[in-house]
Amino acid sequence: MDQIQTALTSLKTWLHWLPDQVVALCIVLLAVLIAYSLHRTVRKLLRHLLAVRYPYAFSVFTQMRGVTRLALLILALIIAVPVAPFDAATADWLARLLLLAVIALLGWTAITALNIAADLYLRQFRIDTADNLLARKHLTQVRVLMRTADVLVVIVTVGAALMTFEPVRQYGVSLFASAGVAGIVAGLAARPVLSNLFAGVQLAMTQPIRIDDQVVIENEWGTIEEITSTYVVVRLWDWRRLIVPLTYFIEKPFQNWTRENSALIGSAFIYVDYRAPVGVIRDKLNDIVKQSKNWNGKVVNLQVTDAKEGTIELRCLMSAYSAGHAFDLRCEVREQLVDFLQKEHPEALPRQRMDVALESGIGALQRVSADAGSAKPKPQKSKSSGKR
Repeated sequence: MDQIQTALTSLKTWLHWLPDQVVALCIVLLAVLIAYSLHRTVRKLLRHLLAVRYPYAFSVFTQMRGVTRLALLILALIIAVPVAPFDAATADWLARLLLLAVIALLGWTAITALNIAADLYLRQFRIDTADNLLARKHLTQVRVLMRTADVLVVIVTVGAALMTFEPVRQYGVSLFASAGVAGIVAGLAARPVLSNLFAGVQLAMTQPIRIDDQVVIENEWGTIEEITSTYVVVRLWDWRRLIVPLTYFIEKPFQNWTRENSALIGSAFIYVDYRAPVGVIRDKLNDIVKQSKNWNGKVVNLQVTDAKEGTIELRCLMSAYSAGHAFDLRCEVREQLVDFLQKEHPEALPRQRMDVALESGIGALQRVSADAGSAKPKPQKSKSSGKR
């Protein structure tokens, strides 16, 4: 660092014939150019050394690229500003900006380090498997807590930056005391934000929902796609996105189909005639389910759950690996059972029955109806067996 300052001092001496403002600008630009070139050279060298052998280490450096570049630029300015011939007011102003830049750099470094640590921790969990309950649990916790930590780091960084100003540091207590009413108003205005922030922490701890959970909310079926610090994104079955505030999952009931595991039991209802062979249909259901890739090999059953005036209701139960597999399996069972009944047992299909008495021709029907309406019974004479 001393050698760099000596070189910049020599440059200032060599440019003594120029105005001080021009000399100072040249020194600052040269320092920035050197820092940028050094960062670019080191990055290329590390890419050559780490990209093939240690890809994850190189990805970590890539994530830290902005932080390291800003750090080198701040370091270069810290070295160059004291050497540059600035007047006292400008030098003080630049020193204040550099202090704020260092505070911002520390906050940015903390957020980036937390993100890298979270990525490193989540590398041991895979969410693209069928049984991913543990992975979804940790993924949800880490993401929600990371967003909360980011908010806290930003608050601390902004507070530290404000405390660098003398009026705020000296009169901060009296300022906050005199602004009590304004603080209450601001607190009431920020209540939805704070409630969502605390709800996010509660969701991360208790986990009523997780990333990739199958839920039914507001009569819509979908998948938890993203959990932010204020809202949850639910990807619906038709690719729409339902945006729900975090507090909804704390205050209102909803259905979570994958709370404990991904396996579900699906049902399909078939309505058939009373002459349907229930045992044969049950055997066919077993064959259909056993040949399906969506069945997890646990539950398959058929029961007569209702008997109505014209049909009987058959309920088919079958378990699947997940909600998506259960939906596909239900559709598959309906389709194949209907096809089986059409081809093998058409008498089992629902039908309507009526008994109609017909004579020859429509006129005969009308005549019978007229005679039936006008005819009256004639009294019969009784025959006496004896004489009076």
